Parts: sequence; structure tokens; C-alpha cells
Amino acid sequence: MRRPPAAATVSLTVSLPAEGYQLKGISSRAYEHPADRAATAALKAIPHLDTVVRKIIEFGYERALRRGILGSAVRLGEDQLSDVWRAHESAYATLDLEPVPDLYLTQFPMANALTFGAGQPVVVINSELLQLLDAQQLRGVLGHEAGHVLSEHVLYRTALVILMRLSALPGIPVPLFPLRAALMEWFRAAELSCDRAAALVIRDPLAVCRTLMVIAAGAEAQNLDLDVFMNQGQDYREKASPFDRFSRLLSDLNLSHPMSVQRVHELMEWVRSGAYDRIVDGEYISREDPQSPRAEAGDAVAHYTERFRDTFKELGDSIEDAGKQLSEWLRTARKGDENRAPG
Repeated sequence: MRRPPAAATVSLTVSLPAEGYQLKGISSRAYEHPADRAATAALKAIPHLDTVVRKIIEFGYERALRRGILGSAVRLGEDQLSDVWRAHESAYATLDLEPVPDLYLTQFPMANALTFGAGQPVVVINSELLQLLDAQQLRGVLGHEAGHVLSEHVLYRTALVILMRLSALPGIPVPLFPLRAALMEWFRAAELSCDRAAALVIRDPLAVCRTLMVIAAGAEAQNLDLDVFMNQGQDYREKASPFDRFSRLLSDLNLSHPMSVQRVHELMEWVRSGAYDRIVDGEYISREDPQSPRAEAGDAVAHYTERFRDTFKELGDSIEDAGKQLSEWLRTARKGDENRAPG
């Protein structure tokens, strides 16, 4: 455990949520949601899956994403929407994380943000966020994205972004879809960890809940009541028939993010456990602390591993076979793109 000095200094000239507030050397293990930990461990335990993920990235699709962002979005900095850039810097300063990734703003009517880049992360925020969120809520979103970087979610997240874009192309091999489904289930769990990171960055879990409500509604927080929204979440969880729960499961399988009411519930359960206050007070796992095996997560890891394997098994393909088929399709698709390129 690490307890930093009460007035830890920050080298960056940014505005932190409180004077001297910095989670010096904090490890992502300090705030990881158990579902995230288990799903990540399950993915890593499946033979050949990491190889398949890296093949997707190495075929040049990540570079295409970077070029697309560079050409169509606005890179922010001290001379370009400096207040947003400083909020971005603040998130990384608070989590004691560097270097600070490039930050882009893009025109898109859906309130969302994205971090991708297996080797060098890039953060992209949609313009709708700036229209809907106040300064504190925007800092929370940027803190959420910083949590993805600290938790090392970016490799799988980059592969998922590429797979979701490739899914719209013709001739996609069948193994692409179960791989995407497995990564989407993992990412839904990863989002729960990063909601916690956002709360730690801005030191206000309720502000994170308000942000989730605003994004779900597409309306400014001043026109919405958080207490009513939280009660709605209670109804969603408790007043459901067996059929409702089954249909909810089917709906969740097509989502890249958990339901907003579920995210609010999971975040506030963590706060009520006392874990949030302990971290803010300086009691947390440091990156320097040895990583011990987490036996208590064994059942959850087995659960996710079985689900991910079954995703492929139902289609009669091992992950190794899926990787070979996908690699061949990517190679053919890339050659086709090169042949169509103007001379």
C-alpha cells in the first residue's frame, strides 16, 4: 500500500480537483472492478487470442485510424481549446501517468469518447460532449479515458474498434464475429473500472453518475434529477420478470458499453463499500507493490473463459483456426485496397 504525502507536488501546471491532490504511483489494481479483472484474465488465458488481436492491428488498420483522425479531427493543446486540453492533462497528473496522449475533438452527434492505439494511445472526444457536459463532467470523461490507459485496456480496445469498423465490409469471415463478441463482453466489464477512475480523478462519484445520466438522455444535467434516475435503475434491476431478464441479456450482448443505470449502480456500490474513500485518503495499491495471485477471482475467471471459448466453439472454430482465417482475409483485403489505389 502506498500513502503519498499530504501535499504531493505536481510538475504540470494544471488545475487538480484539490490542492496537491495526486494519486502518486497508483496501480490500476487499486480500483479495478472484479468483472474487469476476471474478463481480462480470461482473455489472456485463451491460447492464440493475443496473437489474433495483434495480427488485426499489424495489418495496418490502426495506422488507418490514426490517419483518419489526424485528417478529419482537431488536435487540442495549449493553443487549441486550452481549457479542454488542461482538463486532459489534469487527469493524467492526478493518476500520476505520463506521457499525456494526443487529444482530438471530432464532429459527431453522439456524446462519447474513445481511446485507441496499441503502442501510443490517442484520445478522441466527440463534439456533442462539449455541448452537453459542464467542466467537471468533462473532466470525469477525460479521467475515465485515462483509466483505460492506466489499466492497459488499449490493446484489446484498439482491436475492438477495428473489428467494429470491419464488420460493415463485405466478405467478412465468420470467425470475426465471435471474436468481436468476446471483446465487447470484455469491454463492458472494463468500462466499470474506468467509471471508478473517473470518480477518483474528479473526487466526486455523484458527478460521474450525473454524467452517465446526461449521456443516456442527451440532455443537460440542470434539466434532469439524479435521484429519480437512480430510482429508475432500482426498478430496472428489481422489477423484471424472467423474460425481461432474458431479453435484457440479449440486448446487452449487442452493446459495447453497459447500461447507464447499471454503471451508476456499480459505481455507488463501490463507493458505499468504503474503497473509494480509502483511495482518496491515500491508501491504495501502488505500481511498485508486488502483484499477488487473486484466488478470489478464480470462479469469475473460469466463468468468462468458458463463455469466451463457447463463443468460438458454437461456430465449430478454435481460436487458432479463427486467427488463420482472419489473417488470410485481412491479407486479401489489404491487397485489394492496394490494387485499387491510384497510381
